[in-house]
Amino acid sequence: MMFLSDMNFSLPLQNPVLKFSIILFIILFAPLLLNKIRVPQLIGLIIAGALVGPNGFHLLERESSVVLFGTVGLLYIMFLAGLEIDLGDFKKNKNKSIVFGLYTFLIPMGLGTLSGTYVLGFNWMTSVLLASMFASHTLIAYPLISKLGIAKNRAVNITVGGTMITDTLALLVLAVIAGMAVGEITNDFWVRLGISMVIFAGIVIFVFPLLARWFFKNYDDNISQYIFVLGLVFLASFLAEAAGVEAIIGAFLAGLALNRLIPHTSPLMNRIEFVGNALFIPFFLIGVGMLINFRVFFVDIQTIWVALVMTVIATLSKYLAATLTQKTYSLSKAQRDVIFGLSNAQAAATLAAVLVGYEIILGETAEGEPIRLLNEAILNGTILMILVTCTIASFVAQRGGTKIALEEMDTEEDGSSDQDGAEKILIPINYPENIEELINLGVTIKSQKSQNTLIALNIIPTDNDDVKLEKDAKKLLEKASIAAAATDNQITELVRYDSNIVQGITNVVKEQKVSDIILGLHKHSGLSGSFLGNLTEGILSRVNATTLIYRFSQPLNTIERYIIVAPENAEKEIGFPFWLLRIWNIGRNTGAKLVFYGTKGLINYVKEIHKHHGLEVEYREFSDWEDFLIISRDMRENDALLVILSRKNEISFNPYMDNIPKYLNKYFQTYNFALIYPMQQGLSEFKAGNIFSPFVNNFERLDDIGQTLKALFKKK
Repeated sequence: MMFLSDMNFSLPLQNPVLKFSIILFIILFAPLLLNKIRVPQLIGLIIAGALVGPNGFHLLERESSVVLFGTVGLLYIMFLAGLEIDLGDFKKNKNKSIVFGLYTFLIPMGLGTLSGTYVLGFNWMTSVLLASMFASHTLIAYPLISKLGIAKNRAVNITVGGTMITDTLALLVLAVIAGMAVGEITNDFWVRLGISMVIFAGIVIFVFPLLARWFFKNYDDNISQYIFVLGLVFLASFLAEAAGVEAIIGAFLAGLALNRLIPHTSPLMNRIEFVGNALFIPFFLIGVGMLINFRVFFVDIQTIWVALVMTVIATLSKYLAATLTQKTYSLSKAQRDVIFGLSNAQAAATLAAVLVGYEIILGETAEGEPIRLLNEAILNGTILMILVTCTIASFVAQRGGTKIALEEMDTEEDGSSDQDGAEKILIPINYPENIEELINLGVTIKSQKSQNTLIALNIIPTDNDDVKLEKDAKKLLEKASIAAAATDNQITELVRYDSNIVQGITNVVKEQKVSDIILGLHKHSGLSGSFLGNLTEGILSRVNATTLIYRFSQPLNTIERYIIVAPENAEKEIGFPFWLLRIWNIGRNTGAKLVFYGTKGLINYVKEIHKHHGLEVEYREFSDWEDFLIISRDMRENDALLVILSRKNEISFNPYMDNIPKYLNKYFQTYNFALIYPMQQGLSEFKAGNIFSPFVNNFERLDDIGQTLKALFKKK
């Protein structure tokens, strides 16, 4: 047993428990204190690292544990950037990302080489390597942008895509210059580099998604899934290093590869963000701060001059690249600020380059001192450049990001506050096996800005006095609440005593003003005539809400495509824009491809909506429901089927819909599927008034529905 008197409190501290405790308190209090004076969180952590590090009060050493956790944090930043990017918008903006990537690479390379040669007096090899340090950047401000909720903004997508391009090119320059300095540049070098890059990229892009989909299908344990994903990230990072580029490229590519398998609304995504932002990323920022040594700037005039030139050129070149991108694509000033803020911070690749260059010795002086490719003045100047650029990046990104977030909030409030306020999704639950999947579906189809939208319901027959039924009901509802909480959503729990299920659901729909109902089938059950006749028909005849009857055979996040089959005149139904919004949310939140089968009229409406969005959508004309089984020939292994149906005697109803349950049981048993019944004009309840009346009252022309579509589908 160790007593207080026996403990060593000499500096730097040696006790691992105390060191870890101090770092955790820094992570906790540094942002809280500096936020009061409007200093961004990440700058607070960098400054705190400088104060407690070896060049400050020397409370802590920048030892292997700090380096390890910091490396994890850096890779986490790049992984999250790839994971959170909207792949639809990424593909849509890929040309813009390429242009920005070339701007933000070529401008710093040009200015950096000229300033290194003619201002600082370095040889051409040192100048080119110095310029490559300016060309690369680290997305240190990305967590700040993500917290503001604008990670899917076009400016962010362009910058993240361009980051991969410029960092890859800059790191290739580093590899070439380092090879030339030690005489290793031969034809074999280029062949090895090319082959290794192709193999690395092929494994991450094509093999990783296959492994992840298989794992998620077979293992639903939350901890196992998180560890598996983390393992893939570090494996990709190692493969990148083995291929001859920096690990950050591998982490970013892993994020892109797993993007569609980890939906932004999923519990797994919530856990990944939480652990990274709470622990690993702050460790990285503190570790960067520990590198800063303010003393050298008071004893060496050359270091001050080099640091000043490096900082000015790095900042100026990144600002020019951001401004050119803004002018080229007519972006706003706030978007320019976000691009500049994200791309100005120098850290990861810059550190890698300066340390590699510092270790390369070209010869010796007459006094026997080593002549380094990058001398000590550049090494110390780099540290100051990191501090200044990270500070500028944080303030500018926060300013631009806050303005964009406020603009988007104003737009949403102007155009969609009515329907968001009316959104209530009711999920009757009965089977414990499918609760989590039903909640995930509810979270996926709801509007992102809506709060307290989900309602979990369990109905107990009034003629049953068994106390155990109430306890079981509360357990089911608690499980639903836990599943919702894992996605940062709250759910309303309701236990209802009623004479039968239909009556209970109907009453809750009226009391809670429910807009959507999700009815879940047991995973191993199919549709039966009695199910449709007794339960669904009873609900549909009394309730005018968008109703989904859902059965899953694999996790929602493993679905690659959603096949949506809609009947003739579906676009003329009063509930058309609302079920389309739900499907649009599925595509947006999961990244899955949407394939619409319908008449030319419906396809034209859907095209009008989706032309301004980055979702992957296909259209196929289909109207012969008598030959519905033709759809089964187009289904792939990881597809899901969504069938839009109709109540009888409504405008989009046709008699062949009665055969759908039989077809699903026989030919689609291995797929996820949902039957969707939209709101329709014919119900007497609808004529008397509806919670969506601001949008659907007095609809007499298709133009009116078009206005509703514009109100619901705001451009993101």
